[in-house]
Amino acid sequence: MAKGLIWATAEDLARNRGRVLSLYRQILRSLNSPSLPLTLAARLSKKAEAKAIFMLAAEERSLHNIEDLMDIGEYSLSLLRKGEIPKYIQ
Repeated sequence: MAKGLIWATAEDLARNRGRVLSLYRQILRSLNSPSLPLTLAARLSKKAEAKAIFMLAAEERSLHNIEDLMDIGEYSLSLLRKGEIPKYIQ
Protein backbone atom coordinates (compact mmCIF):
# COMPACT_ATOMS: atom_id res chain seq x y z
CA MET A 1 0.00 0.00 0.00
CA ALA A 2 1.10 3.56 -0.59
CA LYS A 3 2.79 5.45 2.23
CA GLY A 4 1.49 8.83 1.15
CA LEU A 5 -2.23 9.50 1.39
CA ILE A 6 -2.63 11.83 -1.57
CA TRP A 7 0.86 12.63 -2.86
CA ALA A 8 3.41 10.00 -3.80
CA THR A 9 6.46 9.64 -1.58
CA ALA A 10 9.90 8.73 -2.90
CA GLU A 11 9.23 5.15 -1.74
CA ASP A 12 5.97 5.03 -3.73
CA LEU A 13 7.72 6.27 -6.85
CA ALA A 14 10.55 3.77 -6.44
CA ARG A 15 8.06 0.93 -6.01
CA ASN A 16 6.30 1.80 -9.30
CA ARG A 17 9.50 2.33 -11.29
CA GLY A 18 9.88 -1.26 -12.52
CA ARG A 19 6.22 -1.50 -13.48
CA VAL A 20 6.40 1.76 -15.44
CA LEU A 21 9.59 0.79 -17.27
CA SER A 22 8.15 -2.59 -18.17
CA LEU A 23 4.95 -1.01 -19.48
CA TYR A 24 6.95 1.57 -21.46
CA ARG A 25 9.10 -1.10 -23.12
CA GLN A 26 6.10 -3.30 -23.92
CA ILE A 27 4.26 -0.39 -25.56
CA LEU A 28 7.29 0.51 -27.69
CA ARG A 29 7.69 -3.14 -28.73
CA SER A 30 4.01 -3.42 -29.56
CA LEU A 31 4.24 -0.40 -31.83
CA ASN A 32 6.70 -2.44 -33.94
CA SER A 33 4.12 -5.19 -34.45
CA PRO A 34 3.49 -6.14 -38.09
CA SER A 35 -0.22 -6.47 -37.26
CA LEU A 36 -0.50 -2.68 -36.99
CA PRO A 37 -1.26 -0.97 -40.32
CA LEU A 38 1.52 1.63 -40.01
CA THR A 39 4.29 2.77 -42.30
CA LEU A 40 7.82 3.22 -40.96
CA ALA A 41 7.35 6.97 -40.59
CA ALA A 42 4.05 6.46 -38.77
CA ARG A 43 5.66 3.92 -36.41
CA LEU A 44 8.45 6.35 -35.55
CA SER A 45 5.91 9.09 -34.99
CA LYS A 46 3.80 6.90 -32.68
CA LYS A 47 6.90 5.90 -30.72
CA ALA A 48 7.84 9.57 -30.29
CA GLU A 49 4.30 10.32 -29.07
CA ALA A 50 4.45 7.44 -26.57
CA LYS A 51 7.82 8.68 -25.28
CA ALA A 52 6.44 12.19 -24.88
CA ILE A 53 3.41 10.87 -22.96
CA PHE A 54 5.64 8.93 -20.57
CA MET A 55 7.97 11.90 -20.07
CA LEU A 56 5.03 14.17 -19.29
CA ALA A 57 3.49 11.62 -16.93
CA ALA A 58 6.82 11.28 -15.08
CA GLU A 59 6.11 14.66 -13.46
CA GLU A 60 2.87 13.40 -11.87
CA ARG A 61 2.88 13.14 -8.06
CA SER A 62 -0.76 12.36 -7.23
CA LEU A 63 -1.26 8.71 -6.25
CA HIS A 64 -4.68 8.55 -7.89
CA ASN A 65 -3.47 10.09 -11.13
CA ILE A 66 -0.47 7.75 -11.24
CA GLU A 67 -2.76 4.73 -10.84
CA ASP A 68 -5.08 6.09 -13.57
CA LEU A 69 -2.11 6.57 -15.91
CA MET A 70 -0.98 2.98 -15.28
CA ASP A 71 -4.49 1.70 -16.05
CA ILE A 72 -4.57 3.72 -19.28
CA GLY A 73 -1.17 2.37 -20.28
CA GLU A 74 -2.21 -1.23 -19.65
CA TYR A 75 -5.45 -0.73 -21.60
CA SER A 76 -3.54 0.82 -24.51
CA LEU A 77 -1.12 -2.09 -24.47
CA SER A 78 -4.01 -4.55 -24.69
CA LEU A 79 -5.37 -2.67 -27.72
CA LEU A 80 -1.95 -2.66 -29.39
CA ARG A 81 -1.65 -6.41 -28.87
CA LYS A 82 -5.01 -6.85 -30.63
CA GLY A 83 -3.68 -4.89 -33.62
CA GLU A 84 -5.63 -1.69 -32.87
CA ILE A 85 -4.22 1.79 -32.36
CA PRO A 86 -5.39 3.53 -29.16
CA LYS A 87 -7.22 6.80 -29.77
CA TYR A 88 -4.93 9.01 -27.72
CA ILE A 89 -1.97 8.22 -29.99
CA GLN A 90 -3.89 8.15 -33.28
